Formats: sequence, C-alpha cells, structure tokens
Amino acid sequence: MLYVERIGSGEPLLLIHGWGMHGGVWTDVAQKLSEDFQVISVDLPGFGMSSMLHIPQQRDMAIAPSPPGGGVGRGLALLDDLVEALSQQFSEPLNVCGWSLGGQVALHWAGREPAKVRRLVLVTSTPCFAEREDWLFGMTGEVLAKFAAELEQNHAATLRRFIALQLRGSENERELLALLRERLFSRGEPDMGALRGGLEILRDADLRAGLPQIAQPTLLIAGERDKLTPPEASYYLAQTMPSARVVEVAGAAHAPFLSHPQQFVEAVTDFFKAKDK
Repeated sequence: MLYVERIGSGEPLLLIHGWGMHGGVWTDVAQKLSEDFQVISVDLPGFGMSSMLHIPQQRDMAIAPSPPGGGVGRGLALLDDLVEALSQQFSEPLNVCGWSLGGQVALHWAGREPAKVRRLVLVTSTPCFAEREDWLFGMTGEVLAKFAAELEQNHAATLRRFIALQLRGSENERELLALLRERLFSRGEPDMGALRGGLEILRDADLRAGLPQIAQPTLLIAGERDKLTPPEASYYLAQTMPSARVVEVAGAAHAPFLSHPQQFVEAVTDFFKAKDK
C-alpha cells in the first residue's frame, strides 16, 4: 500500500512528487487547491511513508550501465512498476499532476491507461530527461552518472545537492532551499533502492514516441529559469501531444509550485474551469 493523504472535496486531483522527495512537498499548494478539488497526495514506493515495491534485485542493486545499441534499459521497466502500483492503489479515474520524475510517471500512466487518467498537469516535466543525439534538452549522461556514483557515497548530501540544482536561479532561491531541505527527510529517509531506481528511470525513459497517442487535455507548467528540464521540453510536448498547452512562469526554476504558488494554483484552476465552458 502507498501512503496517501486526501483533503478537500470535488473533482479528484492526484499530486505525484519528484525524485528524492515525497508527497509532503505539495503541502502549501495542496491546501490552496483543496478549495476547488479533492486533492490527493501520494508518496511513491520507497519514498516518504510508502514501503518499497517488492521487485527482485531492485533493493541494494547499484545502477547498471546503459545497454548498448540505444535500448531502453531497466528504467522503463521500473517506470511500468510505478504506474502499476498507482493503478492498483487508485481504482477511480483521476486528474493527475506530476512534477519532474512524477511528470514522467503521469505521462506514462496516461498513455498506458487512458481511461484512468482524465486530464494531465505536467510540472517542469520532459518526455526524456537524459540527453540524446536527437534530444538536446536533457541532462548529460556524465552528470547523471556522477549523481549515481555520489548517491552510493553519501545519499543525503547528494539529495541536498540535487535540491540546490532544482532551485538554482529561481526567485526566492535561498528561502526555497531552506524550505526543501527542511522537508526532505520530514517523512524519513527514502529507500536506496527507490533512489537508484528513480535515477535509472531518468536515465533510460524516452517517452517521445508515444506522445501523439496521449489525447488527454494537458497543462504544461514550465519554469523560465529551469536548469534541469528547460522550457523547450514543455514546448516540445505541447507541439507533439494532441491537446496540450504551456504556461511558462517567469522567474521560476524547477519548482514553480513552491516559488510562485499563487500563479501555479491559478493556472491549474483556470485549466480545469476552461473545460466546463
């Protein structure tokens, strides 16, 4: 079972956090969104208060090298496992909002089970986190490999560095960094297997081929100053998906729901109100 919190009433909106974090990262905007929605926040397996998935060899397994020939590797299988865990937890159709890695989970879920995912909000998300020869809006393999190596040496310090990278260049950067560091381990430390698996997903998953088939109405929220998933990735999604549009938040980096919560909430509520007109 996954740890889930629900507040508010109305149309269900599931919030999925990013790598290394937990559902508590949404606390402030969840309160605001609960005025219009039944807001559901979840801790992904191995993060926060959710137990780890029982996947053979996942726990205590270092990140394997990328397969030769451009294969998808183990990361896409792990992404399937996360989607399956969410699908088993939530039987009812949902609107899904995913941040960063959570956005890839939401995107993959929408493609696999279109009847389960009504509408999508993808926050600083990308169909392909890692750089490829034909994809220049991703993180280099060398940087991802360095994160993986540092994770084995000192996972707490690596997570703190990752938080700093997410917020670099954002308005209110210093205050936001203090807030995220305070919340990072507020629900306990994440499972090492979950951290490794998340990095494998970020390294291996390339969801571009399936984008034209994801027909759910989609809001893409980009941060103007995002160094991890630049706004170009959101505009690519908007051009490739049948029913998607971008809201770019000026002055925001990788966490616009923290740096610009009012703009974030207004963008989400306006997106849902538009469907009723």
